[in-house]
Formats: sequence, C-alpha cells, structure tokens
Amino acid sequence: MPYFPNPEEQLHRSAKQDLFQGTDFYAIDDLLTEEHILIRNTVRDWVKRDVSPIIEDACQRNIFPRHIIKGMADVGAFGPQLPAEYGCGGLDYISYGLIMQEIERGDSGMRSTASVQGSLVMYPIYKFGSEEQRNKYLPKLASGEYMGCFGLTEPDHGSNPAGMVTNFKDMGDHYLLNGAKMWISNAPFADVAVVWAKDENGIVRGLIVERGMEGFSTPETHNKWSLRASATGELVFDNVKVPKENLLPNVQGLKGPLTCLNSARYGISWGVIGAAMDCYESAVRYSKEREQFGRPIGGFQLQQKKLAEMLTEITKAQLLCWRLGVLMNEGKATPAQISLAKRNNVDMALNIAREARQIHGGMGITGEYSMMRHMANLESVITYEGTHDIHLLILGMEITGENAFA
Repeated sequence: MPYFPNPEEQLHRSAKQDLFQGTDFYAIDDLLTEEHILIRNTVRDWVKRDVSPIIEDACQRNIFPRHIIKGMADVGAFGPQLPAEYGCGGLDYISYGLIMQEIERGDSGMRSTASVQGSLVMYPIYKFGSEEQRNKYLPKLASGEYMGCFGLTEPDHGSNPAGMVTNFKDMGDHYLLNGAKMWISNAPFADVAVVWAKDENGIVRGLIVERGMEGFSTPETHNKWSLRASATGELVFDNVKVPKENLLPNVQGLKGPLTCLNSARYGISWGVIGAAMDCYESAVRYSKEREQFGRPIGGFQLQQKKLAEMLTEITKAQLLCWRLGVLMNEGKATPAQISLAKRNNVDMALNIAREARQIHGGMGITGEYSMMRHMANLESVITYEGTHDIHLLILGMEITGENAFA
C-alpha cells in the first residue's frame, strides 16, 4: 500500500509559503461566534502547517498521506457535530461546516477522508446504532485509532441505490454477507465499514463489518486523475460472517443511508467554498504580480470581470451555507435544501477553479499553483454524494411534487 508513515523522509515538503487569508466580502465573520472563529482558525493553521507543504507531492505521486489522520483527529475533524460523551466534539453544524471548509481549502481528498469518517461512519452508528455499538466504535473513530468507510455504491448501482444486490442471510448465530461495493473512500485502510445490504426480505439494513473478518477484502482503485491524495477502493464480501450484534438496529430501508448522505452533502457544501477561496485568492495575487503589455494583468477588464464574478459567487455560497447551518442547528433543514446547497456550491467552486486557472495562464497547469488539483478533485465532488443532475431532480421533485426518477 502506498502509505508513508514518515512524511519527512517520503514526501517532499514544499518551501512555498501558504498565503491563504480567507475571503469575507460581506463580513460574514460577524455572524459567527468567537468559538466558531477559533475553531476555523485552528484548522486553518493546521492545514497551513501539515497539509499545504506536502499535498502537491502527495497528489502528483498518488499517495494518501496517512500520517495526517492524527492531525485531523487532534483538530476535531472526526464527528465534530456528535456528542462529547462518545469522545466527539459536541459542536454545532456551523462549526462542522467551517472545519470542512478549511480542510477542503487544503485538498478535497483530505476533506473526503474527514467527511466519510464523521458523516458516513460515525453518524449512522450514533443515529441508528445501539448504545453498545456507540460506546465500542465512536471514541476510537473520533480519535483516529479506527478509520472507517461507507459501503453503498455498487458497480452497477450508483444513482439508484435501491437496485443494490449486496445481501445477507440469517444463519442462526450470525449473518452471511455477499456482494461488492465500489468507489469507496478510505476503503484501502479502513478498520470498519458501515455497509448497506438487503436482508432476505429485500429490506435495506446497515451492518458494521470489521477488517479481518474472513472473506472481506478492500482492493485499491488505481489510475485516478482525481482525488489522487485520497485512498479509494472496493469492498468485496465473499461469505463474510458478520456477528448479529453488528446489525444497526434502529433503521430499515433507504432512509438509513440517505440520512447519512444528507449529513455528508451538508459538509461538502461548506467544504467546496474552501477550494473556491483558495483558487480565487491565488488568482488575485497572480493578477497583481504578473505583467503583460507593461502593466499587471489585474488592470485589464476581462481579468477584473473574472475576479469580480468569483468574489460574487463565493459570497453567495457563504451566505447560503451560513443560513443552511442555522437551519441544521434548529433541526429544520430539509433534504432538498441540502441538495440545493451541495449542487450550487460544487458547481460554483468548479467554475472558479477553471477561471482561476485561466488567469494563471500556462503556470496554472503546474503544481506551483493549486487550481488544476482543485479542478480535478472537484470533478469527483460534483459526482459523488449525488451527481449534479440527480440533485437537480431532487429539487425538481420538491418544486413540482412529481418524481422524475420513476
């Protein structure tokens, strides 16, 4: 496995200074508490110190820098919105969003690792698990001692999870699990997997599968052009014996995995703002430094148009997420509202990455700058946790009451 425990020896640390400051044209910081700002700045400082110097090399070499797991845990990135009694952060949803924003500013793959751990592994165990399961798994997942992954997508069933064929049978003293999942972040190194499969009545249920169970394997996915600093793989179940106490007892049907996806999509809607801000700030700096025709390119109308539109879209996305965070804190946010934010903000960030790359000209395709890496990463983000088009249909059904999926 391409994981290097000693980054000082294995990953090149760039000497280039991380100049990121954060974009706040509408004084949105005034809407945040002192705790929110402290949390955000703590994660921002960690990203500058531990992620930014090595992320370009990790991405170029298709390496997941596993040593950053401890740092993520130390800054509270794993399940920050879950109760402190289980070793989690006990924070609100705006804090959770700000943490995801700062981590994705560093890299979408890093944010994917944290999102999967907190929203797709820890959240279902907390929400749908037994008290015994919560006490067994959540503290170790929060500390990074255990890492997890989420098994829903299958080779032939992506946007239609109801068609899944992964299944389990009741064998009396255990369940027998068979099937496969694909495009699973964290799979190659995960200690536990929250797996969604159909029981003998065709009802979707959640199972906690642990590494080391006979017949359970996690082959790695290679040759990616996106999320190259993130580990992706498959989950393969060949007559895996799963103890009955590993069944999540408090949910049946697709409500289980879809509820988890709502939590993850919320985090994504914040996270991609970080990627967009990173691209925008780099473009602003470059436009002031790069000269053509005897003047900085920032003095030309077309470059100013690009920058003005970037700032406008980032500001709109920030306000959207802040309001959504308030609704999440109040327990009022709907799946359609979360879909709107995920779809809009990922599309916004991807467009900004492309425009920022153009401002940088040829230099924009090199690892000296972050735009191409963000752009490639965001091509995955716009697809996973519900594709751009699927989120349009979710919103369309909310508007019209008509189900376009049928």
